[in-house]
Parts: sequence; C-alpha cells; structure tokens
Amino acid sequence: MTKKITYSVVAPIYNEIEIVDEFCKRVTDVMNSTGETWELVLVDDGSSDGSTERILELASVNKNIRPVIFARNFGHQIAVTAGLDYTRGEAVTIIDADLQDPPEVILDLIEKWKEGYEVVYAVRTEREGEGWFKKFTASLFYRIIYRITDVDIPLDTGDFRLLDHKVVDVMNSMREKHRFLRGMSAWVGYKQIGVEYKRAARVAGETKYPFKKMLQLALNAVTSFSYFPLQVASYFGFASAGLAIIAIPVVAILRMTGSHFFEGQTTTLISVLFLGGVQLISLGILGEYIGRLYDEAKGRPLYIVSRAPEEE
Repeated sequence: MTKKITYSVVAPIYNEIEIVDEFCKRVTDVMNSTGETWELVLVDDGSSDGSTERILELASVNKNIRPVIFARNFGHQIAVTAGLDYTRGEAVTIIDADLQDPPEVILDLIEKWKEGYEVVYAVRTEREGEGWFKKFTASLFYRIIYRITDVDIPLDTGDFRLLDHKVVDVMNSMREKHRFLRGMSAWVGYKQIGVEYKRAARVAGETKYPFKKMLQLALNAVTSFSYFPLQVASYFGFASAGLAIIAIPVVAILRMTGSHFFEGQTTTLISVLFLGGVQLISLGILGEYIGRLYDEAKGRPLYIVSRAPEEE
C-alpha cells in the first residue's frame, strides 16, 4: 500500500556534489517543522562528479529521500518532469538544489496553498551574486516571453513553485518534448498567486543555465506558447512586397525623367540580399517549428531511468 504523503519536494541534481548535503539538510529541517509527512524526490540528471553515489547514500540513511537516477543527462526541465511523475504528495514544490532559492520559503508557499491556492509561484525581488549581464538578460527574457506568448506567465518567476496534486496530474498528462514548465503551470489555470522572496547567491559550484541554455529555454518557451515568430515571417514578407510595390513606380518615374540615381548593380544586389535574408529567416523559423513536430512524431520517452525509488 502506498504511503500517504502530504508534501513532496522535487529537486533536479546535476553535478552538485558540493551542495547536495547542505541542500538535503536544509530541506529536511524545513519539512520536519511542518509536522506532516513529506518526501524529497532527488532526480539525478546524469551527474559525473559523484553526485549520484552521494544521493544514494543520503537516501539510505534518510527514508524521506527518494532517488530517481537517469541513465544519462536529459536536461533540467525533463528532470523536473520525472520528479513530478514520481511524487505522491498532496502539494508538490519544485526547487533547484543550488540553494539560490531558499528552502525556508517553502513554508510561505505552503501557507498560500492552505488558503486554497493551487499554484503558488515564487517571485524574485532581488538576485544576489549575479552580474549585470545575467540580470539584464533574465529580465529581458521574462518580459519578452510575457509579451509574445499566449499565456500570462508571471514576471520574474522561475520553476520554484508549489503545485496542488490536481495541477501535477494535469501537467503529467502533457508529454511534449520541448518543455517550459513555468509556462505549462500558468497555462493549466486554477487559482494562482505569487509569493515574493529574495534570491540568494549560489553557495558553491557553477550555474547549470549559462547563456546558451537560457537561449534554448527561451526558444522552447516561444515555440511552445506562441505563433509570434511565424507571424514575424509574414510581416517581413508583407513589408518586402510593400517596398517592391512602392519602388516600381518610383524607379520607373526616375528612369523616364533621366535620373541616374538607380544606375548600376548596387541596387539590385542590395535588393537580392535583403529578400534572400528575409527568406532564410522565414525558413529558419519554419524549421524550428517543423523540427519540434518531428520530435513529437517520433514518440520517444521523455527520459530513461536506471534506478527508480521503491514504493512503500
């Protein structure tokens, strides 16, 4: 018989050997203070620094820790998805293990859940230990996504949030390959609210979301929740056609009046380069959407687990 769990905490782990002990200790202290049953689902995303072995050691002495070990690296969003698949709690909190999102904030999320909210997302008011470029690109990312996507994704929020079990069930039924979980949790609806907190500096190790991965996440967000890039391609097409319609009579009149302004091959070369660029951009946008359709059509599993937690 499956043990009834009140709270689940999901944390993806990828090469966090320097932090995982402290993270588990702080989560344990926080969750024990609730006086309720709880579990910590640690998803090892193909670590190569000894994190896998340490997770298994911690799980052997702390029965609240349930390890999910991937066969290889599948990425952060997939690791969180696997964690959601294995949770049993009535309320599920998603948190990163780098301690930038303080585990103590989970208690604030729980309070809002008890008030009847089904999605409680953490809103960053400050970001310690990050350079201006990281802060600027993160702020720009959230605001662009907010403007062009078809769902109202709250500004300055990451994956740190609490989800009611009914929300988790809906999200678990959404098996798309290119995942943007914070957008998915906004898309499902239900009663939602934000809780402000101060994001801390990373305790140790390196960020697992450099600029390249942030760019990929942004691309997943846009293509999953917006047709805006396809519309941009259409706008380019109409703009090019409009310029051509205006240019034809202008050039004809100038030629008839003996003007030498448009003589030579320069104008032709610029026009060809411009139209060629528009076409290549449009093909690239189409290719991104078609590539995602291809990935979905293959029907491969989102992840492969080499070791799953045992049911109690």
